[in-house]
Amino acid sequence: MGVLRQFIGNYYINVAFLAWISAQFLKTLFTLIATKKFVPERLVGAGGMPSSHSALVCSLTVAFARKLGFDSSVFALSLALAGIVMYDAMGVRRAAGEQAKVLNKIVFGFKSWNWSGDEDNDDEKTAEIVDDIPDKALKEFIGHTPLEVLGGALLGILIAISFPV
Repeated sequence: MGVLRQFIGNYYINVAFLAWISAQFLKTLFTLIATKKFVPERLVGAGGMPSSHSALVCSLTVAFARKLGFDSSVFALSLALAGIVMYDAMGVRRAAGEQAKVLNKIVFGFKSWNWSGDEDNDDEKTAEIVDDIPDKALKEFIGHTPLEVLGGALLGILIAISFPV
């Protein structure tokens, strides 16, 4: 029971969780305003404005600075990791999205091919393969924009500054 109490009362975990959940609620709210639809997946999904990754790492970095000081090694390490996470939030998903876009073009181009049914070739076997391709497209992630990352960073900093030490 003491370990659970320590975990729940941990200042750093509380700051990070509050920043993450705040970013997720804001994403859900912005989606609701933009589309007039409540999308519950936004509460746990990645992507969108503000970046929950940026909010989390920036809140932790500021929390370390407030409690341990700007000259601590933990602050320096968290600052470096926050930069890496925010840089990756903009780039990694964008690369995966480009690959998904190409694969979607190949798959759906292949499905829409005009199969003639000529007996001179193996079109019947190929047509059976095409029928097995699901109709669902791969998600084409575009990654975070710099504005989404900045929004998450500012949210995380604001929460960490306002959270009582």
